[in-house]
Order: sequence, then C-alpha cells, then structure tokens
Amino acid sequence: MTKNILAVAFLAVAFASCSNDDDNTPAEPIQTETVSNLYAPQTGGQGEAVGGEFTKFDFETGAITTSDTDWDIAFRGTTIAINGGAETGTADEPVRNGNAGVAIVTGTLASVTTADGLSFNQDADAAFTIPTGSDNGWYNYAGPPSHVITPIPGKIFVIRTTEGNYAKVEIISYYENAPAEPDAFADATPYFTFNYVYNPNIGETSFE
Repeated sequence: MTKNILAVAFLAVAFASCSNDDDNTPAEPIQTETVSNLYAPQTGGQGEAVGGEFTKFDFETGAITTSDTDWDIAFRGTTIAINGGAETGTADEPVRNGNAGVAIVTGTLASVTTADGLSFNQDADAAFTIPTGSDNGWYNYAGPPSHVITPIPGKIFVIRTTEGNYAKVEIISYYENAPAEPDAFADATPYFTFNYVYNPNIGETSFE
C-alpha cells in the first residue's frame, strides 16, 4: 500500500511539474521591422485600364510572398488589399481566403500600443477597406506642379493577420530609397517603405 501511495504522489508531482513548465513557456519577442523598397508596380493608368499582380506580404515570415493563401496585405500602385473579405472586382487582384482585417488609427507608431478594442474591417465588393484616392486612405497627391505622393501623417494601420496575430504599420514613402524630399520626376515609384511592429504570440493584442 505504501509503495502505491508513493507512486501516485510521484506521478502527481511530475504532472504538476510538466503543467507548470507549459504555463511558463516564454512569449516570443515582439518584432519591430522596416521594409524598404517593396516594389509594387501596376500596368495601365493614364486613361488605360489598370492591372498587374499585387505584391503580397506576410507578417509571420516578414517577407514578400507568392503564396495564394499565406499573405496578409498586398500592394499595387497606390492600392492596398487585405486578405479578408471579398474581392472588389479590380483586375488581377488576389483571392481573399483569409480572415485578415484592418483598423485605421490616428496617432504615431509609438502611441498605438494595443489592438484591443479596435474594429477590424475587410475588403468588400467594389471597395477596398483602405480607401484609394488622395486624402482618402494612406496618401496625399499634391497635383501639379510637383505631382508628389506622400503618406498622410498620423495614419496607422493595425492589421489582424491571417494567423490571428496583430501588426501595426506606418507607411513612410512611395519612392525608391525613401528620399526626404521626393521628386516625382526623378525618383522611381512605386517602392513602398514602411515600419511595422508585429506580435507573434497568438491572441496577444499588445505591441509593448
């Protein structure tokens, strides 16, 4: 009888030890990254039908991807798509097969500290959730004579990814090598530079 009691006690201690080890698994560190010169060309424009593949980006890998499923956000010209919702009807756009969403927040990258409590929207028929056009979504178009495209100050995009994680994004430039004073006639486009912070821990909404 004594041996049986000791065996049960040993198993209980061992199980508790394993459970505590699982509970104390350290969280993965939050990642702060800069993506430079993400090339996102389009065809057409200037009165011609716009087309061309979108350049897709995956926050889990921190890289451009050609995957049809493992992507979160995609770029073409000044248009940005999210892997969630419905196709908009735009030519050559990627199929939405994830549940990604975006919340557009006013602030700085540093001041947006959590995704908690935000409402996430998705692309829909005839409408990108990050609107296109000057002063509507992420950029301003200066018009003549400069024709410069610049990110709207204080515009932060909080992304719920296809894996259920969260990232926050600040677009820095639309021009190659992110010049401080871009020249629309000399600096190549469309080359996106953006900063982002990504929390790789499932269900965690904090960016700190």
